[in-house]
Amino acid sequence: MIAMVPASFDPVTSGHVDIIERAARIFDQVWVVVFHNPRKTATFTPAERVEMLRKTTAHLANVRVDSSDGLAADYAHAHGVKVMVKGLRAFSDFEYEYQMAQMNKKLDDGIETVFMMTSTPYSFVSSSLVKEVAQFGGNLEGLVPPVVEQKLRAKFERA
Repeated sequence: MIAMVPASFDPVTSGHVDIIERAARIFDQVWVVVFHNPRKTATFTPAERVEMLRKTTAHLANVRVDSSDGLAADYAHAHGVKVMVKGLRAFSDFEYEYQMAQMNKKLDDGIETVFMMTSTPYSFVSSSLVKEVAQFGGNLEGLVPPVVEQKLRAKFERA
């Protein structure tokens, strides 16, 4: 069965990688798809995010990385994806993700959403917080994969 992990991944965090690795142990194929979130101002281009994800997940033989500008439900339908995997850090994430799951179900009733609780070491990690720490030159060890740390440092040195 094909599962999809959809998110903006701006940037990919260690929490994202944790969810992807765990999904890869459960599903035959996992498609990690970078989506544009119009409510967020992106730090990295979709191509940069795809590149970081490909490098970060290269050790996972059953993971494929892609990007899309459309709806996750449309992408899933077009590619035969039956399950969306979403990570939850805290109860506050659940309300939004539940609404998204219900909307995706409305758009395509063949799609199921599976929620995975983020592992405890990553329960507070968000892309927004990571970018803020990077902007001020803080320690990113363990928060993001090394390739992402390098990209963040380079991005904010120029800013």
